[in-house]
Amino acid sequence: MSTGAPHRRTLWEEGRHPARLVVAGTCAVLLPVIALDLLVFGRLGLPFDVVFVLACAAAALAVRPRDFFVVGVLPPLLLAAVVVVLAVTARGVVADPHDVLPQAVVSGLAHHSGALVAGYALTLVVLALRQLALRNAGVLRSSAAPRIAERSAAPARASR
Repeated sequence: MSTGAPHRRTLWEEGRHPARLVVAGTCAVLLPVIALDLLVFGRLGLPFDVVFVLACAAAALAVRPRDFFVVGVLPPLLLAAVVVVLAVTARGVVADPHDVLPQAVVSGLAHHSGALVAGYALTLVVLALRQLALRNAGVLRSSAAPRIAERSAAPARASR
């Protein structure tokens, strides 16, 4: 069954970057989008939401398996951090300018709840699929090894 060729990793097995690098890269992708969204529209809008969802999915594909937890909790924490920073520095871009800070944060999170739900769901689905693919790849490789050993030993037993 196996030709001795090395196992080619699938898309689900590819991610090998540490969580710190993935989180920094996700922030680096979102910062210019936030700046552009604020310059063009004056508040966070659909472009931010779309890039947020895509960045969450990309982070889930890029992270190494032992750091799945960090990326699994990234979407809500990342959106909360964006909203809190903007609510403190420029309240009017995420809520009514006259809102108090807690109200502005809740309002900002509520306005982007669709993106949060989509990004979080997509992240968890991608991580689950990656976990299954990694588990199955390990099972397939480990279960194929005894069969290969049996086949190579079979001619030796037959010649005895």
